[in-house]
Amino acid sequence: MYFIASVLGGLVAVPVIAVPTSVGYGANFGGLSALLAMLNSCASGVSVVNIDNGFGAGYIANMING
Repeated sequence: MYFIASVLGGLVAVPVIAVPTSVGYGANFGGLSALLAMLNSCASGVSVVNIDNGFGAGYIANMING
């Protein structure tokens, strides 16, 4: 379900942080397909971090809160 970040970004008025994971259903190529799908999102307010990068997502969340 790679489209969820894009859908949420269009529905909510707050920033969305998308974190692609290296595990999932089907042929995800180690998270590469999720990463590319999230990077191609056309919704505004969506930040995408690298595959399995929870630290980067937390850092962006901290910057948004600051």
